[in-house]
Amino acid sequence: MEPTHDDRPAEKRHVPVLLDTSVELLAPALQEPGSIHVDATLGMGGHAAAVLQAAPHAHLVGIDRDPQALELARERLDRAGVGERATLVHATYDEIPEVLAELGLPGAHGVMMDLGLSSFQIDTADRGFSYAVDAPLDMRMDTSSDGPTAADLLRDLPEAEIARLLRDLGDERFAKRIARRIVEQRESAPLIRSGELVELLERAIPAASKASGGHPAKRTFQALRIAVNEELEILASAIESALDCLHVGGRIVVESYHSGEDRLVKTAFARRTRSTAPPGLPVELEEHRPSFAPLVRGAMQADDTERDTNSRAASVRLRALTRTRDAERAH
Repeated sequence: MEPTHDDRPAEKRHVPVLLDTSVELLAPALQEPGSIHVDATLGMGGHAAAVLQAAPHAHLVGIDRDPQALELARERLDRAGVGERATLVHATYDEIPEVLAELGLPGAHGVMMDLGLSSFQIDTADRGFSYAVDAPLDMRMDTSSDGPTAADLLRDLPEAEIARLLRDLGDERFAKRIARRIVEQRESAPLIRSGELVELLERAIPAASKASGGHPAKRTFQALRIAVNEELEILASAIESALDCLHVGGRIVVESYHSGEDRLVKTAFARRTRSTAPPGLPVELEEHRPSFAPLVRGAMQADDTERDTNSRAASVRLRALTRTRDAERAH
């Protein structure tokens, strides 16, 4: 199947996950004039447009590492009538402090992070993100960067490291078997197209597993995408930066789609919502009190209706906090 270009507007290509919930959680912190909302993973701007419509006094700082996504988001925000309240920035979401500093902003009142692969990137066939379309194995979210592509990783990494990536980042049960096949294949010709990798995976994964576990390429493609874009390394730093930038009363919403992502978010949130008082202290001092409080219990998931109508909603885990007091970072 040859790559095709999708010319539809962003509204037709992207249905934001848990949109109403996200807006309901963020909007109360963004009602005052001068409120700053940071959408750190802007994508095609679906969440951002809805938040700005619900918070007419807020200004958006939209961040994305993908220049093409920024263009689509700008068009979407303009069509929604909120473009004049948006500043869009080409950066990765661990650069929130630098972005705010360059804009002369001391902090934010709302932060949104919708992690993982955007609908735009899935639909952009020539990036190699999709296992359904044959294309070069690139998978860089920012194609202007000179970082390694998925093809580079498959060509250069040792077999044991390929297996580790597939296991840790893709939850792939057959990681060792797949890594062995990849190394055998590259001895004659390296894998450079997504179609070639899909064919190899079809051969490597047992038939019984393919019958019950979804598309055999899904987990490997996920693992490669996360590795190419250093998503977990960036996320670990980004979560801390986002929490630190919030004003008292500010709110953060994070949507994760992978166990590794959610684990990082859960750990960071837990650290900020628990007391640092030593055990046995009779009175909890102010400096030991948590600086954040949860807005939802645990991780919220999409309901059956949304899962049935939006495939991206199937694995989402939403976590949200509000800042309750100023505090120094405790690391």
